[in-house]
Amino acid sequence: MRRAGRLMQRGLKIIYLHQYFNSSTMSGGSRSYEMARRWVAAGHEVHMITSRREGGGRRKGWDVESVDGLTVHWKSVPYDNTMSFTRRLIAFVSFAVPAGNRARRLHGDAVFATSTPLTIAIPALYATFLRRTPMVFEVRDLWPELPIAVGALRNPITKTLARALEALAYRRSKMIVALSDGMAAGVESRGIPSERVVVAPNACDLDLFGVSDEEGLAFRRRFHWLGDRPFVVYCGTVGVINGVDYLVRLAAEVQARGENVVFAIIGSGAKLPAVRNLAVELQVLDRNLFILPPVAKSEMPAVLNAATLCTSLFIPVREMQANSANKFFDALAAGRPILINYGGWQARLIESQGIGLVVSASDFSSAADDLIGFLQAPPSIRSRTGMAARELGESQFARDEIADRVLTTIVRATRNR
Repeated sequence: MRRAGRLMQRGLKIIYLHQYFNSSTMSGGSRSYEMARRWVAAGHEVHMITSRREGGGRRKGWDVESVDGLTVHWKSVPYDNTMSFTRRLIAFVSFAVPAGNRARRLHGDAVFATSTPLTIAIPALYATFLRRTPMVFEVRDLWPELPIAVGALRNPITKTLARALEALAYRRSKMIVALSDGMAAGVESRGIPSERVVVAPNACDLDLFGVSDEEGLAFRRRFHWLGDRPFVVYCGTVGVINGVDYLVRLAAEVQARGENVVFAIIGSGAKLPAVRNLAVELQVLDRNLFILPPVAKSEMPAVLNAATLCTSLFIPVREMQANSANKFFDALAAGRPILINYGGWQARLIESQGIGLVVSASDFSSAADDLIGFLQAPPSIRSRTGMAARELGESQFARDEIADRVLTTIVRATRNR
């Protein structure tokens, strides 16, 4: 952070476009908040242009407030992930148009736009059109490949338009930030030179998650069903691509074996009713599987400290193997072993660094064997696994270093105007 602050004699005015920005008091990923506040601390001026999703539509204008030094511009646009794809697309466009006008009027030194959705490129392109202001585009998921792969994007015309927007965003960006090597490879496969692509994965908020065990014990004491039982937790969105029904089926397999393990799903999303119904059908709901509402990022450290094993789950779609899910990095920061049911770079890290389990995506008997075997291992082994996770987070994924890497990329883009 200090190094980045010395890169220019004056601070930059950075226009940060993120439709679904969350502060530390909100539930959901906080990458943009954590990076932006560090850039402010390094001497830069950051304007976050985002949407207020709850109660959207009540105001036509913009609300502006200061959040830990960054200026946040809120536009009311109703959205939640239970919406149909068509309604979500309408929300994307409804934000893109006014956000473009807002960003252009702010006259920043650089425009930094982070997906998803891919439509965030529209206001970024407009804000920099016929200006020397550089655009830096951050790729959090490979759109439109992912929605096409899961069947959310089917119309040939819409697919063509999405691919055209993707190509235009990449071409017009001075630099591109990708959240994994797989995403970087996807960008480069579109003809973008590798020197214009920087990999900056999601990161570990090491200070935030470095809480005492007493906080985890306090969380356990809140729930009579938890006690000192082994605790396997999923925290995050319960959407189509997340495949959280996997945890329900795994809980059923473990319960059938008479194991005293408790599972929890903490989150919300379009698939939550279906997940709940499956838990009722398999007779695990409120027996060895419990569903809790989302919690703010500031409350997450106590949850993960209470956990024996954290999980990151996805449906078996090859395109998801390049993901950079927040929940994976939160587990590292909390010093907790991680269980995933997909391949790719995270699976390779888990296996090479000894920080958790990679289980079968379809064989629940095998997955239960692996899980139970881990939970029955001596406490010293589980403790070493958690310590290895924390050490990996500290050595490779510290938030300060990742935020500095992205800021350095933005500074580089302004120098290449």
